Amino acid sequence: MFQVFEKIVLGMAMIRILSGVCEVSAAFLMLRFNSVEKALLINSTLSIIGPFIFFSTMSLGLVGITAKISTAKLLWIVAGLGLIIYGIRK
Repeated sequence: MFQVFEKIVLGMAMIRILSGVCEVSAAFLMLRFNSVEKALLINSTLSIIGPFIFFSTMSLGLVGITAKISTAKLLWIVAGLGLIIYGIRK
């Protein structure tokens, strides 16, 4: 009857749900204000929140799998995240 979720998975899902609520709320605010300037301001706020959500979920996921994978694989994942950060910055 009750399904038990892993705490890490539940945390990741809750962060993503919060992100989705922010996105939908922003869309409604854009429609409410009905102004290109306000819509750009709201959109720029979302662009600040997006990376925070991404890194939060990735951090939780990495914490959850550190005990389950080898150090070499963990280093590949961290290297991939580093490349994502590098790609965003340039």
